[in-house]
Amino acid sequence: MRYTPPSTKQLADLKHELNKTGKEMAELFGLAGDHQWRKYTGGQQPREVSPQMLFFAAAFLELDEKAIERILERMRKIGALIDLTVSSDSGQ
Repeated sequence: MRYTPPSTKQLADLKHELNKTGKEMAELFGLAGDHQWRKYTGGQQPREVSPQMLFFAAAFLELDEKAIERILERMRKIGALIDLTVSSDSGQ
């Protein structure tokens, strides 16, 4: 697979287009919090968004709730424990 990640400007543009906070963007991309989101959008050496992270965010932007739940159920059948209502930085 060939993959070129979005630039920091493109990520900032997406945040603006969606009218979301840094915390909301972190949730969309499956990050621990807005401090993690900022690592992808600024600083001297910003991190690159992995294809998996971008896919995760795009899926939540494009798929309806029924499709998302079907995917989550498949993940659970494979053996994952997943609860989207619990923040990854909450320690739970």
